[in-house]
Amino acid sequence: MRSPETWRQLGLNDDEYEKIVQLIGREPTETELGMFSVMWSEHCGYKFSRPALRLFKNYREAQDAGGFENAGLISLTEDLGVAMKVESHNHPTAVEPFQGAATGVGGIVRDIFTMGARPVALLNSLRFGPLDDARNRYLFEQAVAGIGGYGNCIGVPTVAGEVSFHPRYSGNPLVNAMAVGIVKREMITYARADEPGSIVLYVGARTGRDGIHGATFASVALGEDSEEKRPNVQIGDPFMEKLLIEACLEAIEKGLISGMQDMGAAGLTCTTCEPSAKSNTGVEIDVAKVPVREQDMTPYEIMLSESQERMLCFVTPQNAEAAKAVFAKWDLQAVEIGRVTDTGKVTVLNRGEIVADVPSKALTNECPTYRLPIEEPEYYRRAKAFTLDAVPDVADAKGALLKLLASPNIACKRWVYRQYDHTVQAATALLPGQGDAAVIAVEGTEKGIAVKIDGNGRYCYFDPFVGAQIAVAEALRNVACTGGEPKAITDCLNFGNPQRPEVFWQFWRCVEGIASASDVLGAPVVSGNVSFYNESELGEVFPTPTIGALGVLKKVDRRVGAGFQPGHRIAIVAAPTPADRLEGLGASEYLSVVCGIEDGLPPPIDLYCEAKLHKFLHSGASSTLFRSSHDCSDGGFAVALAECCIMGGVGASVQMPGQGRLDGRLFGETQSRAIVSYQDEKAVERLAERLGLAFVPIGETGGEEIVIEGVLALSLSAARDAYETALPSAMGGGRRYLSLFGIPRPLRSG
Repeated sequence: MRSPETWRQLGLNDDEYEKIVQLIGREPTETELGMFSVMWSEHCGYKFSRPALRLFKNYREAQDAGGFENAGLISLTEDLGVAMKVESHNHPTAVEPFQGAATGVGGIVRDIFTMGARPVALLNSLRFGPLDDARNRYLFEQAVAGIGGYGNCIGVPTVAGEVSFHPRYSGNPLVNAMAVGIVKREMITYARADEPGSIVLYVGARTGRDGIHGATFASVALGEDSEEKRPNVQIGDPFMEKLLIEACLEAIEKGLISGMQDMGAAGLTCTTCEPSAKSNTGVEIDVAKVPVREQDMTPYEIMLSESQERMLCFVTPQNAEAAKAVFAKWDLQAVEIGRVTDTGKVTVLNRGEIVADVPSKALTNECPTYRLPIEEPEYYRRAKAFTLDAVPDVADAKGALLKLLASPNIACKRWVYRQYDHTVQAATALLPGQGDAAVIAVEGTEKGIAVKIDGNGRYCYFDPFVGAQIAVAEALRNVACTGGEPKAITDCLNFGNPQRPEVFWQFWRCVEGIASASDVLGAPVVSGNVSFYNESELGEVFPTPTIGALGVLKKVDRRVGAGFQPGHRIAIVAAPTPADRLEGLGASEYLSVVCGIEDGLPPPIDLYCEAKLHKFLHSGASSTLFRSSHDCSDGGFAVALAECCIMGGVGASVQMPGQGRLDGRLFGETQSRAIVSYQDEKAVERLAERLGLAFVPIGETGGEEIVIEGVLALSLSAARDAYETALPSAMGGGRRYLSLFGIPRPLRSG
């Protein structure tokens, strides 16, 4: 009889252990207990988040149909589809930032090509503590290097992302990686094991002890012993990943693969139980046949290892030799380790001796779920009562604008994206720093896809429901600004300990906000990831749902950047929005950076008006009416205007729009607004009027200054200096570089 401490250390409570005993009719073996512990962790089983995620239509339908796929799919043409997914690698990055971030890239790429899709784009969302702290600088520097080191080597461009800093991320940085792929419809592959008698083929790297209990590690808070959990962090090999991409796609194209899943979280346990559970079959494997790096590995370790660059393929006996030949061509070992059965069980042998024999669905479908208590926190009630009465209006508008442009959350991120190869594959049509989203040309067609990842943790802290709605709206608005018609979103939900009632309230309200915005804006949530327990002794992170958005351009050559060109008219196009007593300054970057205040509710948003703005932006770009298009978000109108000037290398002279407090008019983050430049004013105005949007001409481009008449005049060079030097200065004025994986890697200073 085991001690309760045995299963508690694995993250299982007493009731869950008793349920396991009831499901299999006996005490579990050591290997079985380990398998249940990872599959019933929050990271794999979603036992706390699943009830809330049913608010997403696609999630609900997939769950009711019996299982989920590795990535979401949307239609692109009659012959092509797009696969997209975002996932977190937060805890691994906190303890081993280079490998933690690098293997996050590797894992999300495998989710894409496992579906039969060729990866064409990578994006990332990075949230770290302030860079004036040496530890934060080290974590950020190494995470960026890890992302570049892995993505550059596998030949997939890193095309877009976001970077944010706040003390709430000091103890637990967030690293969310997103990948997008193009798939031919006849090549779509699912994580299924449909045919008993099929061969189970292990492909790729050998199994080691790295990553054991990685899923469990991701399902607890970081603590003083986090450094001791480095063995839970996987070690990546991007060159092996590149071989896997090419070999798997070739085998799929030749019709040799019946089903496939990557060995990500929970490793062999996940890749055997999930496909067989979906297919109502079973899988029998012998771990003695699994290629290993260390000869004394136990069945427990082999089944739970999360070593990288490994795939499990299901092939019919008649295709087995041909499949092996394809993998051998790419210098990959492909080893038969078992077969698909009709038992409904995952049976694990070790040299013929059974070490685990459990129903597949007991590991997947029977994972318990919990509806945790929620409690509205006191800070939210205080934020609702916050007013601007004690906040003086801005006295130095020019100084405030320069301070915002130099804020690490707004400043140019060139130091980051210059380490990424964003032109490999020669399909990136709108590069980082050129527009609100990246645009990728789709080979063999006139089409393009626009992609962006976005979020605002401070908004979601002060009002999770509205903050999450804004995250969805802004990500899709960015896509629309480039000319893309918004089609779908993927989400990564980063929160603290869900067993704390105020944290679960944040989570539940954010999910409600995402679901409502997704429905109104016509962009379904097609995939996603939940990451709980993002907290340390310093406290929990801001509730941070990051949204990956995708849009489609009918003609990629009609993409629109954000930078001004000389000699064009400028207007603000906006949706009539509900009255905002805080004038867009609640929870704003201006209030935080310039006034030193973080309080108040984020601005309200009318999603139906937001949808009209998306249509305006997409339609105007498609009909070549716009010369530039840029949304107003962090820092408000003044920052958006300055960014358009800096990106285009040309000044502008405009009148101050709106009424009310000057700080609200300049820096308020009122939603559903965009700055567009054009030549044919009547045509743009007619389009706005037809959609019921406010059209406000404000000036024209040209010159070497950013002029807001009667308010400020700022030289373009001064604005550029503030905007482009802030992040390198915060990182210590630049870094020395060495070659790692053939790319520049920043060294830790000192």
